[in-house]
Amino acid sequence: MTCLNTLVEDINKSLEGLSDGKPLNITEEDLDLTLSRMKTSILEWANPSERNKTFSLRMSNIGRPARQLWFEKNKPLENSKPNAATQVKFLYGHVLEEIVLMLVRAAGHKVTDEQKEVDLDGIKGHMDCKIDGEVVDVKTASKFAFNKFRNERLDGDDPFGYLPQLAAYEKAEDTCKGGFLVINKEGGDICLYKPEDLSKPNISTLIESLKKAVDSKDLPALCYEPEAVGRKGNIKIHKNCAYCPYKYECFKDSNNGQGLRTFKYATKLEYLTKVVVTPRVDEIL
Repeated sequence: MTCLNTLVEDINKSLEGLSDGKPLNITEEDLDLTLSRMKTSILEWANPSERNKTFSLRMSNIGRPARQLWFEKNKPLENSKPNAATQVKFLYGHVLEEIVLMLVRAAGHKVTDEQKEVDLDGIKGHMDCKIDGEVVDVKTASKFAFNKFRNERLDGDDPFGYLPQLAAYEKAEDTCKGGFLVINKEGGDICLYKPEDLSKPNISTLIESLKKAVDSKDLPALCYEPEAVGRKGNIKIHKNCAYCPYKYECFKDSNNGQGLRTFKYATKLEYLTKVVVTPRVDEIL
């Protein structure tokens, strides 16, 4: 009987066997299933639903901070839509996830409930699958993000809300020992991260608080507090705010009403809420 804990080891053994001339255990049925799932994923990607055009709390977004969700519902931005490059990333992410699940089956593990719709406290979502009876969220990740999963650093550094999403799927399915199966899309490494129960939020309490927050007339508190830059008195937004499309609206009163100021360094942009000493780099106006 297969066990989720040996999943990555079993996948690697089956792949390493290819180098010794051993065929991978992929049946015609497995291949047909993988190709069928790829086709479905591509068609869904190519035909966005009306659901994606209007705000609603879903399992895919309940891990985001309340303030960001409030903006998404009450002050949506037209220019925050994914660009062409991001759409391509979505596409190959979907396809690569199906390849990973093919490798899971080839390694002798059981995959069930792919894209099953679940409901918890009125919040709906589609979980990726169960592997060996446990909920598993399949992720494609950059090298940096992959290392957070592999080194179990997601707790405390989860800007995309993956832990609440997993907790919601598990509670809806009455399971508790699942995790994230992650592939490094740059290097090909695969890891399994099974977070401890203490890392997961009380999901029903979180959902209740988010429902109240997004329906409130009052803007929720800052998602993350700004932080000092060195010792010169400058203050920047938290790193998890850097990719938020609402950062300029969120900090519009910073710098004495001037708003967020953006400076371009060689490898990054820095967003300052308070400028005491002007950085010696170009400012983006």
